[in-house]
Amino acid sequence: MHIVFYGPEGSGKGTQAKLLSEKLKLPILGSGDLVRYAATNDKGLIGDICRKALLEGKYVADSEMYVLWKNRLKKSDAKKGWIMDGFPRNVTQAGFLDEKLDKYGYKVEYVIFLKISEEESMKRLVDRKREAFAGSNINHDAPEKVKERLKRYYLGESDVLNFYKQKGILIEINGEQSVEKVYEDIVKAICK
Repeated sequence: MHIVFYGPEGSGKGTQAKLLSEKLKLPILGSGDLVRYAATNDKGLIGDICRKALLEGKYVADSEMYVLWKNRLKKSDAKKGWIMDGFPRNVTQAGFLDEKLDKYGYKVEYVIFLKISEEESMKRLVDRKREAFAGSNINHDAPEKVKERLKRYYLGESDVLNFYKQKGILIEINGEQSVEKVYEDIVKAICK
């Protein structure tokens, strides 16, 4: 099974992906993890770009994200199933993902949209105080950085939702409920 979690930062994608991963015995593939790994371990151009984006509290540009994801998705373990967290963020990325998965011989079965308000997202993120990358003392979730990332997220949200709605694989979940209730709703929706 191949599942994408979609929603603004702070919507609980990581928490729910972890719970579902334990239940379904599927690995989690996360954009943030790919970027942080490259920032910490890649001494070339991609590493520089990832470090700069993290330090500035911005998203990595699509072109570089495609390189990171292409390398990850063509690994043999990806065909067996995964839960994706943090990608795609816009409809162009959604098209890229579809095209690559088709090329590699598999597809996304479910896109789980965790819907929360912008206010709730801000509150959760500012409380989180996550470091930019391993060994950094820069707060990735400073209010001004969070606002900028959320602004970019909301620019693409409706297009991504429509893209997956048209494919008939979008599941909308109220992300402002308790962690347990959100998880229960997800399991009900995909384990019919």
